[in-house]
Amino acid sequence: MAAPDRAAPRAALVAGATGLVGQAILARLLDNPRWGRVDVLARRPLAATVARHAKLTVHVGDADLIARTIRGIDDVFIALGTTIKVAGSKAAFKAVDFDLVVAITRAARDAGATRLGVVSALGADSTSSVFYNRVKGDMEAAVAALGYASVTFAQPSLLLGDRAALGQPERRMERFAVRLGTPLLGLIPRSVRPIRADVVAASLIAAVAVGSPGVHRLMSSAMQATRV
Repeated sequence: MAAPDRAAPRAALVAGATGLVGQAILARLLDNPRWGRVDVLARRPLAATVARHAKLTVHVGDADLIARTIRGIDDVFIALGTTIKVAGSKAAFKAVDFDLVVAITRAARDAGATRLGVVSALGADSTSSVFYNRVKGDMEAAVAALGYASVTFAQPSLLLGDRAALGQPERRMERFAVRLGTPLLGLIPRSVRPIRADVVAASLIAAVAVGSPGVHRLMSSAMQATRV
């Protein structure tokens, strides 16, 4: 893999910055001199302590806001996602995990972005009989066709992190994984082992920083080895 280029600081756009992986992505981008500007597209204002960062601008709105106000984007990070249970229906789930993701990535591409990192899911497959996995697979196919020079999809297993601290409902399987504890988690194969949200964030940022041409997928097993 080629080393990251040493050009001038880049501009990043983050969508989904209030979620487990998204907030970890945002924190790392703000702390990394490689990115001199970070724009966040959010559905609600961020915490004041975060929003006051010198290189951060928060835009509250939808994908149309990108076309109207955000220019000069280099890199895009998408960490949007919900569940059918939280969304309330399959249609509402698809509206977020497919429609909204595609709309934002398309608008950002039109605004000049060339590199893209998207948090997808383990098992994403357009041919899957499982609705959740099929929607994720359809999203990947649609996004990959938008013309980015470099696209990376992170496909994590169950995420480990404190959703309650973010004001989000806990997910049953993630809660069960936490209760297993570190020793027992180590007995689970890497391919399906629950993974920390900050590890996923670090892996995705590293891949976007390199910007290898084409479409790439970060499997959960590979991300497990990432040091944070």
